[in-house]
Amino acid sequence: MFGLPRIYQQPRNVRLDTLVRLRWLAVFGQLVAVLVVHFGLEFEVPIWLCLAVIALSALLNVALRIGLRQTHWLEPDRAACLLGFDIAVLAALLYLTGGLENPFSFLLLGPVLISATALPPRMTLLIGVFATLCATVLVFFHYQLPWDSEGPFEPPETYVIGVWLSILLAIGYIGVYTWQFAEEGRQLSDALAATELVLEREQHLSQLDGLAAAAAHELGTPLSTITVVVREIERTLDSKSPHAEDVKLLREQAQRCREILAKITELPAGEPFDRMPLSSLIEESVAPHRNFGVSIGVTLPPNRGTEPVAPRNPAIRYGLGNLIENAVDFAHQRVEISPRWTAEEVSITISDDGPGFAPEVEDRIGAPYVTHRRPEPREADGDQEAAFGLGLGFFIAKTLLERSGAKLSLINRAPPLHGATVTITWRRADFERSRLSPTPPLERAVPAS
Repeated sequence: MFGLPRIYQQPRNVRLDTLVRLRWLAVFGQLVAVLVVHFGLEFEVPIWLCLAVIALSALLNVALRIGLRQTHWLEPDRAACLLGFDIAVLAALLYLTGGLENPFSFLLLGPVLISATALPPRMTLLIGVFATLCATVLVFFHYQLPWDSEGPFEPPETYVIGVWLSILLAIGYIGVYTWQFAEEGRQLSDALAATELVLEREQHLSQLDGLAAAAAHELGTPLSTITVVVREIERTLDSKSPHAEDVKLLREQAQRCREILAKITELPAGEPFDRMPLSSLIEESVAPHRNFGVSIGVTLPPNRGTEPVAPRNPAIRYGLGNLIENAVDFAHQRVEISPRWTAEEVSITISDDGPGFAPEVEDRIGAPYVTHRRPEPREADGDQEAAFGLGLGFFIAKTLLERSGAKLSLINRAPPLHGATVTITWRRADFERSRLSPTPPLERAVPAS
């Protein structure tokens, strides 16, 4: 009941128009730089070779515009080839204008950063290696840096090696940093999309109760007509007729349908279809997880007279059920659920006797990319679900509960006890009016670095 929806991730394709526009920007910048150095500063530059390299890049853009639609999306390998071409063009220009002595050599980072943002890690690694290879070749092979012929600029070898190392470190560090940042943003976006899918599904399920009541009322009239007609047919048939038993069976089944519908329509209005006490909410959330070899105990306060009653809220039901499922996955033998309430506050505490939260993830729980608590021996036996109990599912549960006004507290139990404790707390007024209303789409926020 509380399983996660399966999200099929789209491949990381890159829009062709984006790369074409960036390349036109690069062509314009390279052309201006070469012309200013050659004609403006009057430095000796192999101008025709440089213009030929720039023209090659421009011709590729023209060919892409003609051969493919502007809205075309490139597969990761083709996008990586185009970024590799950009690195090769830049390396050729740097070769003609001083190699790593050229202050524009840091632009080798550009295609690597674009790849880290948009392409899979394997492609980014290949592009980073290619950029590193080009930078290394430029240390040893290049034309002289354009400079005054009377006093040519000849930096020390140590300086050139330092530039080379800085480019390599920047490719590695900034590339990994950018990829991590973009990956967390993608994961968060996918998690929020999954949250909306879960919420939509739970809203659909919550509407079934109302549909059942409506169906009971609507079906009452035709069933009454069927029953009357069957009785008339039964009176006209001879008792020895071969159809007498069939008609009798038809009448009995029609009457049984009427009795079932009568039970639905006679239930107290609003109680089963609209509002439910806290204990019923907990029992409904616990029921799907009782037969998995882990004992689940629910400890209710002795005074039930003031028990809070809230509208059915799919967000709360799903979120609570997911937290219980997570506790069952990690528990050794038992999970304890303790609801408490006062005139101002409602809380539910879920405790298990499992390994607890690992110290390295305790401060990051709730992010969609946190994927484990602490390794368990049973994981080695093929039970891989236990290793992934705090990722997307936990993020969705936390998001849905917080949208209902709840606050979550997650701690490890104090020694000598072991295991994790999750406490969900609402203001009582928020809990008792926590009907789910249409809300705008969840924001696709990107986590801060």
